[in-house]
Amino acid sequence: MTKDLLLEIGTEEIPAKFMPDALAQLESTTKAKLTELRISYGSVRAVGTPRRLAVIAKEVGISQADKHSENKGPAVKIAFDQQGAPTKAALGFARGQGIDPAALVVKDGYVYAVVQEVGRPVAELLPGLLPDIVNSLSFPKNMRWGDLDMRFVRPIRWLVALFGNEVVPFTLPGVTSGRITRGHRFLGQAEIEVNSVEDYFERLSENFVMVDQDVRRRVIKEQIENLAVSRGGTATIDQELLEEVVYLVEYPTALCGNFEEKYLALPPEAIITPMREHQRYFPVKNKDGKLLPMFITVRNGGPEYIDIVRHGNERVLKARLADARFFFEEDRKLPLENRVEKLKTVIFQEGLGTIYDKALRLERLVAGIGQMVGASQNDLTTAQRGAHLAKADLVTGMVCEFTELQGVMGREYAKLSGERPEVAEAIFEHYLPRFAGDGLPYTMAGRLISIADKMDNIVATFSRGLIPTGSQDPYALRRQALGIVHTMINAQYHVSLTAMAGQTMDLLGITDQECRTKLTGELQEFFRLRIKNILTEEQLRYDMIDAVLAAGSDDLYDTWLRAKAIAVEGGTIAMQKAVQALVRVGNLAKNAVSETIDTNLFTAEAEHDLYKAYLEAKTIISSYQAEKNYQGVLTAVAAMAAPIDAFFGAVMVMVEEPAVKNNRLALLKAIAGLAAQTADLTKIMVM
Repeated sequence: MTKDLLLEIGTEEIPAKFMPDALAQLESTTKAKLTELRISYGSVRAVGTPRRLAVIAKEVGISQADKHSENKGPAVKIAFDQQGAPTKAALGFARGQGIDPAALVVKDGYVYAVVQEVGRPVAELLPGLLPDIVNSLSFPKNMRWGDLDMRFVRPIRWLVALFGNEVVPFTLPGVTSGRITRGHRFLGQAEIEVNSVEDYFERLSENFVMVDQDVRRRVIKEQIENLAVSRGGTATIDQELLEEVVYLVEYPTALCGNFEEKYLALPPEAIITPMREHQRYFPVKNKDGKLLPMFITVRNGGPEYIDIVRHGNERVLKARLADARFFFEEDRKLPLENRVEKLKTVIFQEGLGTIYDKALRLERLVAGIGQMVGASQNDLTTAQRGAHLAKADLVTGMVCEFTELQGVMGREYAKLSGERPEVAEAIFEHYLPRFAGDGLPYTMAGRLISIADKMDNIVATFSRGLIPTGSQDPYALRRQALGIVHTMINAQYHVSLTAMAGQTMDLLGITDQECRTKLTGELQEFFRLRIKNILTEEQLRYDMIDAVLAAGSDDLYDTWLRAKAIAVEGGTIAMQKAVQALVRVGNLAKNAVSETIDTNLFTAEAEHDLYKAYLEAKTIISSYQAEKNYQGVLTAVAAMAAPIDAFFGAVMVMVEEPAVKNNRLALLKAIAGLAAQTADLTKIMVM
């Protein structure tokens, strides 16, 4: 027999961005706690709104599963004396296990306690389990309220706990569980009696609460899309914004508002940003992708008095757009070039000068990186001009008011100042990627400034000892390093990380050699972990990743190419055989005292065959490495498996004659190094 279990934690409004993780925790914690207590269940699901976190476990068993265990105790010679009577050790062990000493079982030279634990009724366990679940939840920020000691994301106002149709009694500071929930704050009843899980969803729906977030998400999306179509447009639905709105409302109703057409003269981003970031509005575009003078928002309530709500939202947006228009018109009065000098008043980082100093470094760094990647003179000129102007929009009124527009307004103001379009685009691109899933810079100039800017940020911050640790990364250096790695891979740039870091340190005035060596090592490890994360996300086996990284990761794109090659070849039967052979080669090659191979010392045909195969493979591999054809390198290495096996079958390496032994070891050492620049194949697991 089974019953359904319901736990609802009623609170003041929880921040929307906390909700997805809180629900995931609630679901996983409930599953873990039920499993830990040997309580069977069919399914577990967490649902929630801004005012409640709830979890429903279906088909929960009414009794724990019985537990049978054999617990190992002391050795027989310690557990019993010469007369066979239990010693203090045996008595203490039996007492700790809760059994009679006579029930101890002897097996394999030890005594065991065979414990049969009969499962308890689940109804007796739940009053302890449910508060444990509540207290296990963690949040980025917690609160205390009144004079209570409890901490939670927001004050807890009510608790619903039902097992079947019976209340599970327990108490948290200031509140006791029951069957009373609450509807919508303004539209529903203050108190609603719930008698079962099915009753829970039905009663809340009657009181204007869509408790299932998936239902709310679908309804909100459909309402927005239909409303936009009815107005002759298409809504731009940002998924992150949609997710936030889902957890801002309990009963969604979409509405459409308008703004004056004169504001369409602003750059589209200057309109969309206040809408999306400040007001949580969805912009509407026509069939040509141009903004329409309207927006869609979602209220927490029904259609009643919708005109009043619309008017209020229109007034708020009008004020925002009026500000944006004022700043835009004021900013246009001064060319972007004339703002560069003002960057001298903006500090970059403590002890590292101003943003103006940083702009000067970027001009020189993009030139150095540009030469490394073979950029044309035109691209270098564009990149250096873009680097000179890249930070100028930070001192404009628009960016000071709407910081999300940095780079965007730089591009717009550059165009209005008469800069070349490619310079303006590079100013925007140098901030890319700004967040996970964002686009990458796609022009040569944009890539160069983006890489240079992020490299300067990372090296400068590392030089101050502010290296990210654990979850602490206040300067978002991990994101910036990932941006560099993804850009290098996407652009197919072969650049030495050490060389880039060295140029950056030169420009930052870091001259102490000991400090430079330490800093270079820290940067290498930092970027190594970033590319390791990328390869892990691409489902590459950890042993293959280790094999590739063991061959070096100074050239980020080259590392990625080698990883892709080993992902294809590493699991083949031929490579598995080669790995087995190379492990044996590597173990013996460690004993080599010379690298000189003398064919006159060969005494067996298998030695000549192996040496010939080695020379052929070396020539092929050298050509493939020059072409960065690492799959070809690995195929050539795999072909060595047969002659290696034949060699080991025909000769003994560690013979008494020193000259012969050392010659054979030298040959093995040479073979071991064939793939060294591609991957340490001995790290690959043989499946």
